[in-house]
Amino acid sequence: MSQITNDHALRDVLNHLNATQQRLLGARFAEHVIHLSQDDRVNRAIATGLRESASPGELEDAFKAAKAYAAKTYTACGTDTDWLAQADHFVAAATAAALTPDALLSEKQNRAWKAAMHARMAVNCTLMEDDDAPETSEAEHQYAITGAFLG
Repeated sequence: MSQITNDHALRDVLNHLNATQQRLLGARFAEHVIHLSQDDRVNRAIATGLRESASPGELEDAFKAAKAYAAKTYTACGTDTDWLAQADHFVAAATAAALTPDALLSEKQNRAWKAAMHARMAVNCTLMEDDDAPETSEAEHQYAITGAFLG
């Protein structure tokens, strides 16, 4: 497998993953930004999503917890431009995306891609708070995470 160096290649790889692989990789994307999370339920949901042996009930409960927190924090996203609170929201949204049940996905949606985009938004919010950009972008981290996952 060639190295992933752009979003086109990333999306192509993600579109060939099965539902479980999408969940596991999406949870890894969320885990990479977990330090921006302010909620233990979201952190536990990420941990559940990372477990290959998680039961359907555990995954459903984790999805509901992450989705509820993302919904709760969504209303705070536009009020006072608290960028770190918005980053927290996007970590929860990334987690919920990774854990989305099959019945709630359209045919064209991909858990891992959606989780990746929300994780990037979380990082982008922190850049608004502190304009000291990291040496490696979140996209580049995701390329490496995906390569390691497939490797």
